[in-house]
Amino acid sequence: MKRKALWLVPFLVLAASMAWADGEPPTVESNRTAIELVQTHANYVWTLVAAALVFFMQAGFALVETGFTRAKNAINILMKNLMDFAVGSIAFWAVGFGLMFGVTSTGWFGTTGFFLSDWTPGGDPWVLAFWMFQVVFCATAATIVSGAMAERTKFSSYLIYSLVVSAVIYPVFGSWVWGGLYKGGGWLQKLGFIDFAGSTAVHSMGGWLALAGAIVLGPRIGKYGSDGKPRPIPGHNLPLAVLGVFILWLGWFGFNPGSTTAANKDIALIFVNTNLAAAAGACTALFTSWIKFGKPEISMTLNGTLAGLVGITAPCYNVTPVSAVMIGGVAGVLVFFSVLFFDKIKVDDPVGAISVHGVCGAWGTLSAALFNAEGVTLTLVGVQLLGMAVCFVWSFGLGMILFKTLAMTVGLRVRPEEEIEGLDLTEHAGSAYSDFHVPAYGPTAERG
Repeated sequence: MKRKALWLVPFLVLAASMAWADGEPPTVESNRTAIELVQTHANYVWTLVAAALVFFMQAGFALVETGFTRAKNAINILMKNLMDFAVGSIAFWAVGFGLMFGVTSTGWFGTTGFFLSDWTPGGDPWVLAFWMFQVVFCATAATIVSGAMAERTKFSSYLIYSLVVSAVIYPVFGSWVWGGLYKGGGWLQKLGFIDFAGSTAVHSMGGWLALAGAIVLGPRIGKYGSDGKPRPIPGHNLPLAVLGVFILWLGWFGFNPGSTTAANKDIALIFVNTNLAAAAGACTALFTSWIKFGKPEISMTLNGTLAGLVGITAPCYNVTPVSAVMIGGVAGVLVFFSVLFFDKIKVDDPVGAISVHGVCGAWGTLSAALFNAEGVTLTLVGVQLLGMAVCFVWSFGLGMILFKTLAMTVGLRVRPEEEIEGLDLTEHAGSAYSDFHVPAYGPTAERG
């Protein structure tokens, strides 16, 4: 037996001894059954461990967004990230999972499996493991929007947004891309659309929703001067942001390799591609900022790391390590100029979520065709472009409708005096740093 398979020996011996204890001597068929059972158990364990890693990404997002924004809004950011997962879990359990993976005759959305009705006590528990892995992806798509809408959004309205996205907007598009992984069968998936772990289905979805939210909200008070030029609003704790990026980097080793939902040797390439793309994105963003600003700028470097991770998410399974470096490297440059572009057109995104997830998610999806290890075809490029366009129309279009509706009904933006005072106090009656004086620094009114 090969050395790399030696870890199976104790399990096989145990299975054989159990069979012998029951009075049945081992046979070829019983051994085959035992081996399959060990592999099945390994698949369960790997899928759930990967789900835990992706869940931990919520902490990474919370720290990145908190560090990139002002101290007076820290509680608000943390509350939104917490409730994205809490509200999203209930919504995805009740409605979203059924729409995404239920039986469908049209390929547009599922019609079964609501409230996890596919599982009954004593039944096949795979649907439970699969649901757990999918719900953390749903929460990731929802929480991307939090950073782009930071420091001026009503908390109650954000909860409504999180509910709608987790129950309907994300699952329906997800069914078009991944429905066939369970009982569904999405039309984009049948066309051959490649999005292995979600550059489009998760990240571009969240990025384009973030764009809609930032447009409807408008910029933070004082972000742009009377001359129309953007003014920097520094984040209050970059060490938190750096820690958040490291956590996200770790979590991506569940996000991408975990999408195999199988404990097999394929995950090795995905691990390597994921890591190389992140490293390349960090390097190219750093040197781009160094050339442009004369100094290596930390926030751009952090976003370059995340851009590389987002970029490799779709093609992590079907490209070589050399291609992964190029994909991540391009993403690091792309996110730098994208952040400057949105700032210039007065779309205020405090953390760069639109650029990291929307723009670089689109790049990653296209790169799955351009760097396909099995060859590039115009048909595949066309399918990838179609999926990217459909994602933008669906998520940005419904996002605009949702945020406009919230703005005209319950209200989307806090009052100016609340924004200046800080959302921690006005929305949550608290302070993240109660033992310290937290000034209302950064732009207020016309003052920068």
